[in-house]
Amino acid sequence: MGAHPFPSPTSPSFWRSPLRGPRLTALLGVVLLGGITLLFVTGLLSYAAYNPDLAGVNDKTPAKGVLGFFLFDWPTDPHWLYRVTQGLHVTVGVALVPVLLAKLWSVIPKLFRMPPARSVGHALERVSLLLLVGGALFEFVTGLLNIQLEYLFPGSFYPLHFYGAWVFIGAFVAHVVLRMPRVVQALRERADPAAAEDDTGLVAVRPAAPTVSRRGALGLVGAGSLLLLGTTAGQSIGGAWRRTALLAPHGGPDPGRGPNGFQINKTAAFLGIHARDTGDVWRLTVVSGERRVLLSRADLLALPQYEAALPIACVEGWSTDDQRWSGVRLRDLAALVGAGEQPPDVLVESLQLHGAFRRAALRGNQVADGRSLLALRVNGAELSRNHGYPARVIVPAAPGVLNTKWVARMTFGEL
Repeated sequence: MGAHPFPSPTSPSFWRSPLRGPRLTALLGVVLLGGITLLFVTGLLSYAAYNPDLAGVNDKTPAKGVLGFFLFDWPTDPHWLYRVTQGLHVTVGVALVPVLLAKLWSVIPKLFRMPPARSVGHALERVSLLLLVGGALFEFVTGLLNIQLEYLFPGSFYPLHFYGAWVFIGAFVAHVVLRMPRVVQALRERADPAAAEDDTGLVAVRPAAPTVSRRGALGLVGAGSLLLLGTTAGQSIGGAWRRTALLAPHGGPDPGRGPNGFQINKTAAFLGIHARDTGDVWRLTVVSGERRVLLSRADLLALPQYEAALPIACVEGWSTDDQRWSGVRLRDLAALVGAGEQPPDVLVESLQLHGAFRRAALRGNQVADGRSLLALRVNGAELSRNHGYPARVIVPAAPGVLNTKWVARMTFGEL
C-alpha cells in the first residue's frame, strides 16, 4: 500500500490540535480587545505629550494630517501623568505578548483556507485580517525593540510606530465589528461544536490526542503574561521593584549610588559632551526678540533658587522616582529677557550635536508652571555630567526627551 501523503497547510486535516475552537479564540480575543484598546489610548496620549503640533522640532510625523485630530496642549498636572500612561503602555504591551501569540496560533488555520476569496465580502475580510495580523506583529515587534533600545528597523521609530498603529487599529476595528456577533455566540456556548457542525474552520477535523486541556492552555498563557508583567513592571514602579525588571533595559547603564544615582538613557560621552564643553567656558544664552542675556553657572546660582520633586519618565517605559531638583524657574528666565508677564513658548537647545531631541520646544503652560526649572542641582548635589551638568530642564509630566540636558540656549517667543 502506498503511504498516505502528508497534507499541506491548506488542507483542514493538516491542523490537528484539539485545543483550537471558537470559544478559545473568543476568550483570547476579548482579552486582546481590552488590552489593545488600552494600548491605543495610552499610545495616543504618549504622542500628544510630545506637543508635536507646537513646533517642527517636536514633530517627527509632519505629514500626519488628519491623524493628528486628537492632539491637545499637554498639561503639567498631575506631575506623574506621563510616567503612569507610558508605564501602562509599555508594561501592558509586554504582558500581552503571550496572549497575542496564542490568539494568532488559534486562528492560523484560517490564514491558509482556500480559495483565498469566495466573494467580495470575504475578500475584504481576508484583507482586513492580513492587515490585522501584519499590523499587530509590526507594532509589537517595533515596540519591543524600542524599549530594549535596539533600533534594528529602518527609519525612525516615531513615524513607523505612529503610522503602523493607525493601520493596525483600522483593521482591528473592522475585525471587531465583523466578528463580534460570532464571539458573543462562542462565549455563550459551554463547549465548542463538533467539527462536523463547525462553520469557523477552527475545530480540527482529525484531532490528535490532547496533551493539555483548553483551561490548562489558557492557564499557561496567563502564567506567561504574569511572568512578563513581573519582570517588566518594576522599571515603571521604581524603588526596590526596579530590581525585578529583568527584561527591561532599566534606562541604560547602572547609574550607581548617591544623589545622582538614578537612570539615564545615554551618557554624556556617548553623545559627545566633553568636560571642556561644560566647564568655565560654558554660558547659557537666553533670548526673547532683540533681547539677549548670557549667563554663567555662577550667575544662575545667584538667581532665586526653587525646588521641585519630579520624576523622569521615558518613552521606553522606564521612569525614576521623584527626585528633588533645584534651580531657576523657567518663567523667571523668561522675565529676565522681558517675556515674563505671560510666559511664552520656548525653544531649548542642547550642547548635544546629534540626536532627535537635541532641540525641543515647550508650551507656555509648561514654562509658566512654578515647578518647571532649569535645574542646577539634584537631591542636594550638583548635577553629574550624565544628568546634564551644568544645567538641564525639568518639567512636570513631560516625556524625558523634552527635559533637555546640557542646555546651551533658550529662545522665548512664538515658535
